[in-house]
Amino acid sequence: MRAYLNGNEAVAAAVRLARAEVVAAYPITPQSTIVEKIAEYIADGSMEADYIRVESEHAALAACYGAAVTGTRVFTATSSQGLAYMFEMLHFVSGCRVPMVMAVANRGLAAPWTIWADHQDAIACRDTGWIQLYVETAQEALDTCLQAYKIAAHPEVLTPVMVCLDGYVLSHTEEIVDVPDQEAVDRFLPPYRPEYTIDTQRPYVFGVGAGPDLYPAFKYYQQQAMLRAKEVIKEVDREFQAHFERSYGGLVDPYYCHDAAVVLVVMGATAGTAREVVDYLRRQGEAVGLLRLRSFRPFPVEDLQAALTRARVVAVLDRDCSFGYEGVLATEIKAAVAGLPVQPQVAGFIGGLGGRDISQEELADIFRHCLEAVRRQDRGEELVVSGGWQK
Repeated sequence: MRAYLNGNEAVAAAVRLARAEVVAAYPITPQSTIVEKIAEYIADGSMEADYIRVESEHAALAACYGAAVTGTRVFTATSSQGLAYMFEMLHFVSGCRVPMVMAVANRGLAAPWTIWADHQDAIACRDTGWIQLYVETAQEALDTCLQAYKIAAHPEVLTPVMVCLDGYVLSHTEEIVDVPDQEAVDRFLPPYRPEYTIDTQRPYVFGVGAGPDLYPAFKYYQQQAMLRAKEVIKEVDREFQAHFERSYGGLVDPYYCHDAAVVLVVMGATAGTAREVVDYLRRQGEAVGLLRLRSFRPFPVEDLQAALTRARVVAVLDRDCSFGYEGVLATEIKAAVAGLPVQPQVAGFIGGLGGRDISQEELADIFRHCLEAVRRQDRGEELVVSGGWQK
């Protein structure tokens, strides 16, 4: 069925199709309409699930954790300060290897107070042990939520997943979305049957204490699961394509990177605008490309290196800042390309903070700035290119 949905409605539709059994949430803009729509589904009988109304985001994730260890498929959603409030529980859920899916409608962190989008909220949770997948469209939001349940519960992964969508630009903007039928989703995503659950007949303990002799092993296996998730994410995307004829490239989504001298790396909805700029500049004969990073954690080093092999300059657009240094994605990209035989120059740009619009002209200026550096190198000068901050 094709429907006119915004990103939040698309996520809610995916949760219903995934047959989530427990939803616990606390409202926060701009994610609130996700859980409001799910509440409507439960009230009208189109979704069979328990809805837990809690007193905070911390409690929401704690409730999901408790339900998940009983072998239940669960869901929650949050944004910004709510995600920050969950921080303690993020580590508990991932450290106990509990599969679940959480939608994050990305929004800037206070102060100053803002309800508008950037990626600082999810980026600040980079090291909490959650898989982070960033989507470009409402369609991808729906499809990625379905994929996320399969990824999280894979026996080689057993790791929770954040599905990140830009607040308002995706969460509240409507587009035509292909909503698959329930039977097709059931074939792709079978019922959740975890091996380890709380069961009085077969008792296991979750969240145990561990001394220095055991604690490193827990973290080692957690890291190995996250690394294995890279191949599982690609495998699930291929399987999804076989069922629904839609694919998102797995970990990265390259666009004209094969012959590009300058490649722009972005995450989220900005990729749609950037793709238009790439098309415009290529019509003018400029060798430019776009690399959309879909998976931020696990970080797709090998796929990035493959996509950027021909690039001479890599421009990275961060919608976040690691204060005192630079954009977090820029730092990660620099580390990734250090393994290439010929390393491109990496220039970090910070923009779109607090919902500030990133225009086509601003993206074109980034490309032109980097292309000029390439031309100077062609004239025999050293390849030097600086980044910048959107004023």
